[in-house]
Formats: sequence, C-alpha cells, structure tokens
Amino acid sequence: MRAVRIHQFGGPEVLRVEEVAEPTPGPGEVLIRTIATSINPVDDKTRTGAIGDATPPLPLTLGWDLAGVIVDGGTSEFRPGDRVIAMSHQLATTRGTWADLVVLAADVLAPAPTTVSLTEAATLPLPGLTAVQTLDWLAVAAGDRLLIAGAAGAVGGLAVLLARTRGAQVHALVSREAQLPVVKEFGAEFATTDPADLADGGYDAVFDTFGAFVTDAVVDGGRYASIASQAGPVPDLSARGVRTTINQVVEDGAGLRELSGLVDSGALVLRVAESFPVREVRAAHERFAVGGGNGKITLTF
Repeated sequence: MRAVRIHQFGGPEVLRVEEVAEPTPGPGEVLIRTIATSINPVDDKTRTGAIGDATPPLPLTLGWDLAGVIVDGGTSEFRPGDRVIAMSHQLATTRGTWADLVVLAADVLAPAPTTVSLTEAATLPLPGLTAVQTLDWLAVAAGDRLLIAGAAGAVGGLAVLLARTRGAQVHALVSREAQLPVVKEFGAEFATTDPADLADGGYDAVFDTFGAFVTDAVVDGGRYASIASQAGPVPDLSARGVRTTINQVVEDGAGLRELSGLVDSGALVLRVAESFPVREVRAAHERFAVGGGNGKITLTF
C-alpha cells in the first residue's frame, strides 16, 4: 500500500509516496481505507522540522485528518463499508493518516456526515475538534461577547459557526480585506482587519488562532485561549483576573460525532479550496504554502 512519508526534514521535495506494509488492527482497533485527507499547519511544520523535539523518529508517515471507509471494524459498532471520519494525533501516536490503509482505535472515529462528500468531510476533524474544544474551555454560551482572531481560517471559520449555534455574539479579526465578507457570511456581527478597531475590554472571551495576542480586548475576569503554540504563551493576565491557556487538540470520537451531526443539520459549512491526488502531494504542499484560498487543501486516494 502507499503512504506519504518523510525521511528527512525540508521542503515539499522531501515528501515521498512509497510502498509500505499494510497495518493490522489489534484489540479495540479498526482498519480504514482512506478516501481523502487534508493538509493542516502541523503537517507543514512536521515536514520542515519546526516541531523540534516533539517530532517522532524518522521515517514518518504524515497526516492527522481522515475520511474513509471501514475495511475491518473488529468488535466495534462499525461495519465494513461504513463511511467514517477520524483525527489521529500523529505526533503522539506516529499513526499518520496519509496512507491507503490506516489503523486507529475505534473510539476516535465517528460516522461521516451524509450530506457532503468524503473529500469535504476530510476538512473537518482536526479543525473542528480544535474549535469545539477551545470553545468549551472558553465556556462560550448564549449572550457571550466572543472575539475570534483569525476567523477566516479553517479553525476560525468553524469556530464562528459553532459559537453562533451557542448563541454567542461573535466579532472577527482577519488578516485581509477579502476575508471580511466570508466571516460575516458565517455569522460574525462585526469584522475588521485592524486590531485598533477592537474595543478595550469589549469581550467576555477571546479565541486567538494565530498569536494575535489582542489581550486588551478581553474584559477583566474574562477568558483568553490561544491555539498558536508556535507564537509562545499568552501573556500573564492574572492581575486582571483573566484565565488564559494555550489549548491543544485531543482525539475525541464523541466530539466528531457531534460535529458530523452539525454538518448534516446545515449548521457547519465545510470548505475545500483545492483538491490534489496523493501522487501530487508535493504540489499540494506548495499550494498550501501560498495560502490565500477560501478553504482547505485536500488529498485524495
């Protein structure tokens, strides 16, 4: 079977599509045939070596997102032919999803949404879980004033939609003028490219996806969560009674099941900017590096 692996760090040229042994599921595990996956910033950073000591030993199969079909469901609820989605914490488990066949624990899977293609569904797992887990930490609820920095990105866009389902009032900070109508369509009541437009103390909670550190925007006693670990820790705001965190995503099949249902209900919109066959994985990474697309870069098997 094929897998996308790296034997050294570097640019897209280090990516190899090579033959590897087929995996065998153990107790509590299932075997999935990958139909599609997507590129996340963590995949790009792993390839370049930017993850540092947290990178598992090379050679390494990359990939966190998965949308596919069950081949062997073992003793789980899943049967051969079932359409599923999953997120594998590739850095912790070394089980990358950029392969024809992937073995994962059954409890990290969920049924795929039925109203979208598996290519579209492959954009959901890591960004969706990151968004919902961070909103949970922020305890976002009806009536809250929430600022999302980086609201047009994969995580930020889903966070806007999810926060709106909770009844929050969402404002958005984005990097480009062209992104303003996108986030307003998602439900942001106000959007800007200029941090100076944000009212000091105007928000009960701030969800920072890229290290904007707009800490003046959070109200005293509020909550501030960043997912941009590469930007460093959130400044200490304890003197103002503000709780802060760098939130890291964890595998969660139950959370994916909830997200899948929200896609089918129409509450979540999945965006594919461009799709590449796996044999063109280097070109896909080059396109990812360019950025600027309205959606994710996907790989199909």
